[in-house]
Amino acid sequence: MDNNIEGVEIKELKTWEDERGWLIEIFREDEIDLKPAMAYVSHTKPGVVRGPHEHKAQTDLFVFTGYGDFELYLWDARKDSPTKGKHVKIVVGESFNATVSVPPGVVHGYKSISKNGSFSINLPDKLYAGPGKKEEVDEIRHENNKDSPYKIPEGL
Repeated sequence: MDNNIEGVEIKELKTWEDERGWLIEIFREDEIDLKPAMAYVSHTKPGVVRGPHEHKAQTDLFVFTGYGDFELYLWDARKDSPTKGKHVKIVVGESFNATVSVPPGVVHGYKSISKNGSFSINLPDKLYAGPGKKEEVDEIRHENNKDSPYKIPEGL
């Protein structure tokens, strides 16, 4: 499947290893035009789905390096995008270290496909619920809409 959705950047990450262990650069301002406003780490239990949802103004920069793997689902829901309607599914995490930049209007979600769960990091460019957590959350949630065209199957 072609993984090209306009504005989505999927970057394979290089692992630097030596006798001490390993290191992976997850963000460099000279490689992506994004200024993170916050960061969080997430563990997702086996077979559990997060999303799908989209943002009106926020860009997410996900980091998938393991432990564990995810099936990442992306749908281009932007009206004026040259890739409008395109759907991508890709495995990311321990087996494919990657950052994935998801712009506003791209519906996204993921499912842990590893028996011990999966680990991810997000560096969004907006604060969750704004400064002091006093603003409306920038999310359009699709997972609770039974008629949503954006579906991620649950379970392993």
